[in-house]
Amino acid sequence: MHMLLEEQIESFSELGTILRDSLEGKSNRYSSELNKQINKQQLRNAWFTPENVILAIKAIAEELTIENLTQWTNKYPSLNSAGNRINVGIIMAGNIPLAGFHDFLTALISGHNLIAKTSSKDPDLIVFISNILCDINPEFRNRITINDGSIKGFDVIIATGSDNSSRYFEYYFGKYPHIIRKNRNSIAIIDGSETEEELIGLGSDVFSYFGLGCRSVSKIYLPEGYDIARLALSWSEFNRVINHNKYANNYDYNKAILIVNKDEFIDSGYLLFKKSASISSPVAVLYYDFYDSANKVYAEIEKRMAKIQCIVSRNEIPFGRAQWPHLWDYADGIDTVDFLLKKK
Repeated sequence: MHMLLEEQIESFSELGTILRDSLEGKSNRYSSELNKQINKQQLRNAWFTPENVILAIKAIAEELTIENLTQWTNKYPSLNSAGNRINVGIIMAGNIPLAGFHDFLTALISGHNLIAKTSSKDPDLIVFISNILCDINPEFRNRITINDGSIKGFDVIIATGSDNSSRYFEYYFGKYPHIIRKNRNSIAIIDGSETEEELIGLGSDVFSYFGLGCRSVSKIYLPEGYDIARLALSWSEFNRVINHNKYANNYDYNKAILIVNKDEFIDSGYLLFKKSASISSPVAVLYYDFYDSANKVYAEIEKRMAKIQCIVSRNEIPFGRAQWPHLWDYADGIDTVDFLLKKK
């Protein structure tokens, strides 16, 4: 007996309510366990500070409403037809908390079974959230398998990792229908007329998750003559990142390399600004480039779209919203629901 789409939407929206209520301090049967999970992640993975775990859960919970889920699934009329249920293998990344949630949601909402391999850097959170979902609707129990070991028994695979691990994924999973995701970064384009509020928003796009997310801005394009000191000033509220041991180590290490190489850079005391044509900057470094015409910037971006996850600007994703994707904002622009429906 297939679970109806409507039932699944209700289950996920209830999950959203539980998460939102817990984060707002309303007591429910999961709130104290959620707080425990939020606080213990940093013991396993130092990058997963409580602040970053809360941000990841908030970004998910905000999207899990009846309205959003309905708006999203309405784009796929065939979701309502039963079709064949297949086993979707998902290899989850561990760069930011709950990086694999959208794939988890997509596999289930498409009516399939899920076989997920968690990242060793983030093994607990998806299991915790999956358990809440199975309490809400016990029928999910028969459809969800999550482990941290090897993955087998799948019909299609969705794997997310680095450029290195993607070669390994291609080798092992190339013969199955697959989506294999590699490294991506995000960029921002400033036109010079941004408000202080927009610049602070851009700061959160840069510093959230210490810049480790594929939606984290790692390169900014500035109009010719723009004063970078203005950014450093607008971002002073983020300077506490330097108190984080791993971030500080990266800052010291990258600063030492820049000095040894006699590279020019601007040091704000908590972030190193370096002019570079590249878009993928290391932790604690932000690359920038100047432009004299917006058309040239877009022409350059066009050539590099395969490495860009999203663009933050006045015309694209608003400043401060890079880390808050909608359900219909697919990683790498690949529609996973469509991919899974074709396999039904």
